[in-house]
Amino acid sequence: MPSARPSRGPTTPGCCVERGDDPKRTRARLSGLVAGDDSVAGVVPRIDASIARSVADGVEGTVRLVFTGRASDRFDGPSGAAVRSILSGHGVEAYRHEGDSPVGVLLVGDRAVVGLFDDAGLAAILWSDAPPVREWAAATCRRFLSAAEPV
Repeated sequence: MPSARPSRGPTTPGCCVERGDDPKRTRARLSGLVAGDDSVAGVVPRIDASIARSVADGVEGTVRLVFTGRASDRFDGPSGAAVRSILSGHGVEAYRHEGDSPVGVLLVGDRAVVGLFDDAGLAAILWSDAPPVREWAAATCRRFLSAAEPV
């Protein structure tokens, strides 16, 4: 995927996309988007330890995440206890959903963040403060949370 600088959509105020070949840069952008916010709610299809730490450490309030698909599978087996312990240690309220989500969705204050994952990890993020996008993200988070169980 070619590297691109964040760009503003011409018709949607407050909408930006970052993608690139460097997952570290994309993770850093995500960390910057959540830093200092007082709450994050989200649906997470993949667990990346460095992303989870930076999100949890950057938020000054509640972090409530629903893990789906491959991320949900990480709670099984011998590593499950370690994953739960790490999340709890960072103050993350974790939930498990048996379904899957093709993208990660975060609701960060007044902003919606959508993440696309590839084999290398977080490949792209889109963030927007446009009301229809935020409403979609909030509805997505509520739908997954209502069908999830605490970890």
